[in-house]
Amino acid sequence: MIFEQLIKESPLAIYTCDANGRVTFFNDSAAVLWGRKPELLKDYWCGSWKIFHPDGRPMELNSCPMALTLKQGKSFAGEEIVIQRPDDSFRSLLVYPSPVFSEDKVLLGAYNTLVDITENKSGEEKHAILSAIVESSDDAILSKGLDGVIKSWNTGAQKIFGYTEQEMLGRHISTIIPPALISEEEVIISNIKAGKKVDHFQTIRMHKDGHEIDISLTVSPIKDAFGNITGASKVARDISEIKRAERMTIEFAKRQQLLNSIGTAISEKLDVKEILQRVTDATTEITGAAFGAFFYNTYDEKGDSLMLFTVSGAPHEAFEQFEMPTDTAIFHSTFSLERIVRLDDITKDPNYSKNAPYFGIPIEQLDVVSFLVVPVISSSGQVIGVLFFGHPKAGMFKIEHEEIMASVASQAAVALDNSKLFEEVRALSEKKDEFIALASHELKTPLTTLKGYLQMLQNEKGSKMAEFFVQKSLKQLDRLGSLIGDLLDVSKVEAGKLQFNFEIFDLGQTLKDILETFHYNTSSHVISFSGYEGQLLVYGDQQRIEQVIINLLNNAVKYSPRSKQVYVTLETNQDQAVIRVRDNGIGLSKEQQKSIFKRFFRAEGVSDIAGLGLGLYISKEIIDRHKGSFTIASEVGVGSEFCFAIPIKNTDV
Repeated sequence: MIFEQLIKESPLAIYTCDANGRVTFFNDSAAVLWGRKPELLKDYWCGSWKIFHPDGRPMELNSCPMALTLKQGKSFAGEEIVIQRPDDSFRSLLVYPSPVFSEDKVLLGAYNTLVDITENKSGEEKHAILSAIVESSDDAILSKGLDGVIKSWNTGAQKIFGYTEQEMLGRHISTIIPPALISEEEVIISNIKAGKKVDHFQTIRMHKDGHEIDISLTVSPIKDAFGNITGASKVARDISEIKRAERMTIEFAKRQQLLNSIGTAISEKLDVKEILQRVTDATTEITGAAFGAFFYNTYDEKGDSLMLFTVSGAPHEAFEQFEMPTDTAIFHSTFSLERIVRLDDITKDPNYSKNAPYFGIPIEQLDVVSFLVVPVISSSGQVIGVLFFGHPKAGMFKIEHEEIMASVASQAAVALDNSKLFEEVRALSEKKDEFIALASHELKTPLTTLKGYLQMLQNEKGSKMAEFFVQKSLKQLDRLGSLIGDLLDVSKVEAGKLQFNFEIFDLGQTLKDILETFHYNTSSHVISFSGYEGQLLVYGDQQRIEQVIINLLNNAVKYSPRSKQVYVTLETNQDQAVIRVRDNGIGLSKEQQKSIFKRFFRAEGVSDIAGLGLGLYISKEIIDRHKGSFTIASEVGVGSEFCFAIPIKNTDV
């Protein structure tokens, strides 16, 4: 009874069959292992749903170890089978069937003990897989003791470090560590002993042939069955290409930044000397040259040839006696064929030392071995300059430097051409300003005289017709004088010489005086004023502000011929004084409003209205110089409102 209870509650799966193979007993462990409960005296040989050989071939029930035991009357202990359970899961088993005989040796049946070895099999498979992974990995995977002695070494380690497994087993890990980095091993071992993992540590190790290798190192503690740390596993990945790519990326970014700075300098600067220096500094750094120089042939004001140069990486004094590079044998391609010359070692050139001195001194005294000489060719096709780079070591300049410098030289040529054009335009502009000043002066002289004569005639009593023509003539003279004044102001604005005399004045009183005078001189329109009427002090040029207000009033009258009303408003808005001038005139389209403050701009369809399109351009400049603002609101056929605002009592101008 006790024996039967032990079998029933045993953690081992046990079942029995009679001599005919029918299942007569099974314990709970067997039912759990099979995933089902067989029917007693109906199921044969085994309670499994399906049985397979270890290699996966199906196994007939009547050929299973239990069946063979009953058929042959002998034990088939230790056979391995695989069973499939109703839930389609598989288990690997070792079976131990044994026959049971009576005292007279008659076969009564058999019992079978089932041992589940699935986990062991899985562990073996995992171990085999891991071994295969380790062996086939491109990474170096090795293990070592806490004393640093290598215990395993995979094929990847051989590929990376050049040593075979036989060469490295039993040797110290310091074999592949550069002497300067040997202290790293002490730190790594200290971490391992403390149970800490070293993860993705980037460092350098040595190849068998002596060259250094960039690696990423991961080191983990190895523990025995009792949890004691006995050594370390190392995984080293060769990151040489990654590091090289990083260096190239950094170098590329640096070059792009320098090239962009050249492009910016070229686009923003028109001073030749500054352009040359920016280009020289940047290109010397890009090429890695020991020094660089930019030679540029130009002409002075008298038309005489003048050689400019800039230097980077060497004292400026060292080049003061240099002359423009010439068409010598070594640099023939640069000057005659307009090509880049790159020499890895000029001392090996057959033309070395066969020519006259270069740059004013013998070439041997330059202490230069590597040369890179790049012609700067103008739009006319002439070599107008040379970028010259040198280094005392051989082979310092590469084809990539040629390509970059060709692009830079092209940009530099455009910049120098633009600079030359700029100088020509500036000279023409100065002559234009001189002409305007002279013409204005020459025009004003007879105008002043004519006006004096007409005023004298006006004071003489004569016919009404004569007085009428005198008044008309004086009005036209005032208009012509105003136009001349505008031309002079435009010239001063462009030259940055428009003068201002800032002082504190009452803008309200100034506006009142202007409106009174304007009302007296203008009979075609009524000027309506509204808004602020008290004292309103501002800091500005009173005469220039009057000029702006009068211009707005004149425009309002001039461009509203069918209306008889002009509206003027004075307001205060926080710390600003605001003047608005509104008319019911022809108005402006949205597109015209975008250009209204441009020099010489006139709206379409106003050719019959006098004007040069300079008044608003000058007014805008005046308000800008007062740190104010100008706005416009207009609609075609309805009218326009011009508004400007300037700070109240602003003394920071």
